[in-house]
Amino acid sequence: MTDYLGRGRHMGVSSTERHGIRVITVDFPPVNALPAAGWRELADAVDEAGAAPGTRVVVLRAEGRGFNAGVDIKEMRRTPGFEALLRANRGCHAAFKAIYECAVPVVAAVQGFCLGGGVGLVGNADTIVASDDAYFGVPEVDRGALGAATHLSRLVPPHLLRTLYYTGRTITARQLAGYGSVLEVVPRAGLDDAAMAVAGEIAAKDTAVIRAAKEALNGIDPIDVNRSYRFEQGFTFELNLAGVSDRLRAAFSTGAASSTPSSAPAASPAPAPPRSARAPAAGTPRRDDDAGRAQVPGGPKPPTEAGPSLHA
Repeated sequence: MTDYLGRGRHMGVSSTERHGIRVITVDFPPVNALPAAGWRELADAVDEAGAAPGTRVVVLRAEGRGFNAGVDIKEMRRTPGFEALLRANRGCHAAFKAIYECAVPVVAAVQGFCLGGGVGLVGNADTIVASDDAYFGVPEVDRGALGAATHLSRLVPPHLLRTLYYTGRTITARQLAGYGSVLEVVPRAGLDDAAMAVAGEIAAKDTAVIRAAKEALNGIDPIDVNRSYRFEQGFTFELNLAGVSDRLRAAFSTGAASSTPSSAPAASPAPAPPRSARAPAAGTPRRDDDAGRAQVPGGPKPPTEAGPSLHA
């Protein structure tokens, strides 16, 4: 694997550039569950990259065993009132919006788990490349929140979207590749190289044309993703006002069972791609390696070290 960062590990959000390819790296140990300030930091990095005339394409990547585990629930629990929720709401909206409205294409390089807010990020990206251990999901229903259905709907068909959303199941990168949502699935060691190869193809084109193409493609989208996601966020706030979110977050943080079997114990050091315990959801493409099956309760679970998997 080539070191495209060219520097030591920097926790938080860092950026480097090579031949017009801006590489933005997210690093919030232990599981990349971002605090509210982290979402803002990411939004600012993407905005700055798109505004720079020399940027031809952006690669969004993450350090660690998983790409993103959503919002840091523990930050919300230790902050009285709704201030942390409001900051997370605005931060997530800003980060997702920055990726969608970035003046140049954004290539997401996804490894391991991509949950909650992570789906918001990659759903708004232009191209997704993933490692063969990557899986995606929105476990918000178990945390008293809603969100990222807007972005998940850009990755899977409508009825599968609803099943994944209601059940909290996850879906593998290979399955998404079957739908055309993920461009390429590669071994983890080759993920950065694969993302840079795609980015290099884009960077080789005329920048003015590519920037115009990005604006044109956004203009013909059938759904206003920014407004749609903002609508979803309203329901999360309602659940918080009703006390539902506090109850479910408390159960999650203490390891107590929630209303569904998908509450998880602490994850193992390297979560394996989810496997199904029963038949795949309707409309799911079948594959010999079983990658066409969505996760059901009882399979590998999302990480819990930083209280992730809430989406504000």
